[in-house]
Amino acid sequence: MANIQFNWRKIFLTTVVFIVSSIIQVISLNAFLIPNNIFSSGFNGIAQLLSLFAQHTFHMNIQTGTFMMVFNIPIGIVGWKLIGGKFTILSFLNAIFVSTIQIIAPTKALTTDPMLAALFGGLLLGVAIGLAMRYGFSTGGMDIVAMVVQKRTGKSVGALMNIINCVVVIVAGFFIGWQNALFTLIGIYATGRVVDTLYTGYQKLTAMIVTAKGDDVVEALHKDLIRGITILPSKGAYTKRESTTLMMVISRYELFEMQEIVHRADPKAFVNLLNTVNVSGEFLDSDRQLQMKKAIAVPKVETIEAQIEAEKQLESQLENVTDNQVK
Repeated sequence: MANIQFNWRKIFLTTVVFIVSSIIQVISLNAFLIPNNIFSSGFNGIAQLLSLFAQHTFHMNIQTGTFMMVFNIPIGIVGWKLIGGKFTILSFLNAIFVSTIQIIAPTKALTTDPMLAALFGGLLLGVAIGLAMRYGFSTGGMDIVAMVVQKRTGKSVGALMNIINCVVVIVAGFFIGWQNALFTLIGIYATGRVVDTLYTGYQKLTAMIVTAKGDDVVEALHKDLIRGITILPSKGAYTKRESTTLMMVISRYELFEMQEIVHRADPKAFVNLLNTVNVSGEFLDSDRQLQMKKAIAVPKVETIEAQIEAEKQLESQLENVTDNQVK
């Protein structure tokens, strides 16, 4: 029953964030960026340019959201066929939802000052993207492309993203004006800073978990988090009671889930979190964790020796999974 409640809670939070981030993104576009001819990053920026091009060249009033939808429909379909997963589905739905609202909602500037428009538009867009990424999806477009390329080739598309942003700025400079292009750079920078602040999945934490139910906590953690856990025998200085201290390194985005799991298994567990400056050695990202969950069943850990053996099995099976991927 506890697991069902927890899942429903996650579904509720994800739905709320999905709607809120979409609304924030539309406000950023329709109230700040679009009416002031300041452009977003990635495919959204290209969509804005195409909308202006259609209006000035063919005298056709085609909303930016229409071009956003045109881009995201094929990208979402390709992403689903190649990688699937919750991230792709939610990102695709978010992109279509935002496109639809952008078309329906009125485009009216809240300010005509280009500096304010660039800053607030970029900040709001960063909030929308950061919130989405913290809850396991994105605003679509380039993020889905990045995931497809990363999973298929193992390479980053950061350079491609920079090229697209550079093209957007240069085209905006030639056809709209270099002042707008410079303000676009400010908006893109503001977006990036806010995303880095909100989305901290790349940051690492070391969790020190003191519990009297070490075996239960380890078993519960390994069901959802494929992370190495070091078991340290410990003893309370005041109570003189024997306990177990579990040490594990996690990503920042796993913090909420880890705390929920630990306190379900042992409500009296003491969790101390330490900032981790650097991690040397094998540290599984979310994709590798998913592969491990599909490939193995983690055995129940009953002793320290069993924990060591379990860790060896995990390493061995991880190597097999990696070898199969290479083949």
